Amino acid sequence: MGNVTRSSSEVYTSDSEKGFAINHSTPAELDAGAKFVLVSRGSWLHCGYHLTTSIVAPVLLTLPFSFTLLGWVGGVLWLTLAAVITFYSYNLLSVVLEYHAQLGRRQFRFRDMARDILGPGWAKYYVGPLQFAICFGTVIGGPLVGGKCLKLIYHLYNPEGSMKLYHFIIICGVITLILAQLPSFHSLRHVNMISLILSVLYATCVTIGSIYIGHSKDAPPRHYSVRGSDADQLFGVFNGISIIATTYASGIIPEIQATLAAPVKGKMLKGLCVCYSVIATTYFSVAISGYWAFGNDSGASVLSNFITPTKTLLPKWFFLMTNIFILLQVMALTAVYLQPTNEIFEATFGDPKMGQFSMRNVVPRVVLRSVSVAAATVLAAMLPFFPDIMALFGAFGCIPLDFILPMVFYNMTFKPSKYTIIFWVNTLIAGASSILVVIGGIASIRQIVLDAKTYDLFADV
Repeated sequence: MGNVTRSSSEVYTSDSEKGFAINHSTPAELDAGAKFVLVSRGSWLHCGYHLTTSIVAPVLLTLPFSFTLLGWVGGVLWLTLAAVITFYSYNLLSVVLEYHAQLGRRQFRFRDMARDILGPGWAKYYVGPLQFAICFGTVIGGPLVGGKCLKLIYHLYNPEGSMKLYHFIIICGVITLILAQLPSFHSLRHVNMISLILSVLYATCVTIGSIYIGHSKDAPPRHYSVRGSDADQLFGVFNGISIIATTYASGIIPEIQATLAAPVKGKMLKGLCVCYSVIATTYFSVAISGYWAFGNDSGASVLSNFITPTKTLLPKWFFLMTNIFILLQVMALTAVYLQPTNEIFEATFGDPKMGQFSMRNVVPRVVLRSVSVAAATVLAAMLPFFPDIMALFGAFGCIPLDFILPMVFYNMTFKPSKYTIIFWVNTLIAGASSILVVIGGIASIRQIVLDAKTYDLFADV
């Protein structure tokens, strides 16, 4: 390898096999976002907690509904395939991140990867805004889901109560506002450990509830045929694919790996194993038991099938317990997806030369985080189309970040031969996923347009 001088203070070496320059100069000082929010102190177990909270979320309660669009075979097949692809994809991202860390240029953010591998334009105008939209969209969804849980609990014990959905969304927004002030991603490690336990608990409750109702005298008639015209069925398939893709989505893998203490090699794989062991015990049990119990009448959230217009099909205490688990876990999820937004604020307005808890950094941190949470809470109250919006995020946001870019990053970083299996596997996944982005996006927008006719701003749904 030959030396190439770029300036008097930096020396690069060209790697002819990999095709890019490696910087061996002293790393630049971290900005306030990387230094204060993405603190690198965690273990692989902490990483597992963060990964699980970022992926395993109440959106998994939409899985039985996605089966109504895909049927038994399509639903189980895509649920399994999406698990395999995302595990593979996230591991590829980790390998690329580890490689750059070993070269002395650790990448802390998704946009850092895009900048170094694709170029600064891709980071600034595509990957950065796309990730921000996904994360902030999830922050909007958090108070919305939490508000619906609180409303259900409220009406269970006070059916004639006058409180509206937006009141409960505001309550959850206040809780999110408090959690938003936790200074760093690493400071959420214990919160996310509890979140992991809660996700297993409410998935277990939903599975038991579905099986119980399915065997009870109140069991609804079950039909498993896919409904609708040929066009509805076709669009439904891609909508279902987008929904399932969203349930596996993270979009913040680099930021989670950034929380690991050096050396990072091998730690992310262990964390992924923790996460996917939880996925295996929750996703399939909820999807299969819910679709088995309610067939093609499965609602946008399977919990809606536990209540009929005249009575609840399970004891009130069971609903209370399940919804409390969901409410607490979704607050932790929202705090996790606030971290990229917090990091951007910190990097833009913070001063890395001052202390993390100096007045210079604390005042803008509190103000900006509070404003962002307040804005998300207002939007959650205005637009309660949660499943439809999540399908749209899955198509335009989650699929590119989690199914396409990891393959591109790996192939561009390591440049595997076109005669190798890994090159063609990565290319096939990226190509097929690109087609899904277009078709799934059209299907999701179509569904939002259809459902928007039945919704009003600040609707009490």
